[in-house]
Amino acid sequence: MAENNYDVAIIGGGLAGIAASILLAKAGKRVILFEKHKYPFHRVCGEFVSNESRDFLISLGLNIEELELPSIDKLNISTSNGGMKTFPLNLGGFGISRYLLDHKLADIAKSNGVVVMEGTAVMDLAFHDALELHEISTSDNTYTARIAIGAFGKRSAIDKQMNRPFIRKPLPPGRNFTAVKYHVKANLPDDVIELHIFKDGYCGISKVEGEGRYCMCYLTTAASLQQFGGDIKAMEEGVLFKNPILKEYLTHFPSLYADPLVISQVNFSRKLPVEDHVLMTGDAAGLITPLCGNGMSMALHAAALAIPMVEKFLEGTLNRIELERAYTNNWNQLFSMRLKVGRALQHLFFDERLIQYTLSALQPFPSLSNYLIGRTHGKAFVSK
Repeated sequence: MAENNYDVAIIGGGLAGIAASILLAKAGKRVILFEKHKYPFHRVCGEFVSNESRDFLISLGLNIEELELPSIDKLNISTSNGGMKTFPLNLGGFGISRYLLDHKLADIAKSNGVVVMEGTAVMDLAFHDALELHEISTSDNTYTARIAIGAFGKRSAIDKQMNRPFIRKPLPPGRNFTAVKYHVKANLPDDVIELHIFKDGYCGISKVEGEGRYCMCYLTTAASLQQFGGDIKAMEEGVLFKNPILKEYLTHFPSLYADPLVISQVNFSRKLPVEDHVLMTGDAAGLITPLCGNGMSMALHAAALAIPMVEKFLEGTLNRIELERAYTNNWNQLFSMRLKVGRALQHLFFDERLIQYTLSALQPFPSLSNYLIGRTHGKAFVSK
């Protein structure tokens, strides 16, 4: 049916997917976006946004000043010995929950004419060579689009359906990760993001919108959780409490969730930016380690990178092969080094003795620490 035919179909309504939909709609394209949840909802995420994407968000239509968000320009890092080191964040950023940010952007997308299919899971995604069309199937209907953008996050049923390489290679528990997130009530400085290291993991905490509301999110190995029979609380008491600051926070900061949000099988293996003619964006294209604090900006930047190329394809000035080659090359040039540095830093952070020595060595040299941080971040950007 004609009403089910679109220029672009976007699978996943996180930051990369919503941003891409807004840019395309503003360019006059017919866009449909599929999101399996209904806005607003919480996601497992550190909820720190680097200022490199501030101007881009404003260009999408988000009124950041009106939201009165906390501005963050310092990084505190602790280890299990109880010591805390402070480092400046020259670029800085701000705190905002995904509950609020995704919802605001989804409203902007709708107001620009994007067809947002909330509460709709994609069951099958296929490309038909003869028709040069993607076919997207849900439990209720089938849709077609000239271009499909994969924005389905860290790991999804679509990854499995597409038989992507990182799904085909199961990782051992020591290289497979679990992420746990709380919103807590706390009384901490608004301008600081804290990173607390424990055996086989680390925990970030920073202010988001709302009086006394902080995002507290940690990453640990699947092996660490398995030692405690999958019991989150038991693992926190047995492992995270070895860091005295985390023990104090987890003991005294009340959670604003009935239960923590948990995702498992978090995989930092290399992914491809294009698979089966689907342009991958955000975490679907490559997952940066959370300690870098740049996943949200990378997702937004990927949308800004992809859409000008997609527009050229839709207007006939790029063919599909040229589009996919250009996107792959540009994506790798912009992000691949960040991902490599992020993996190396995460490996360092999992060695407590080595990280204690490294932090002590770095603290007198803020320019060096900012250089390392800069290797996982980019410059301010807007859509071309």
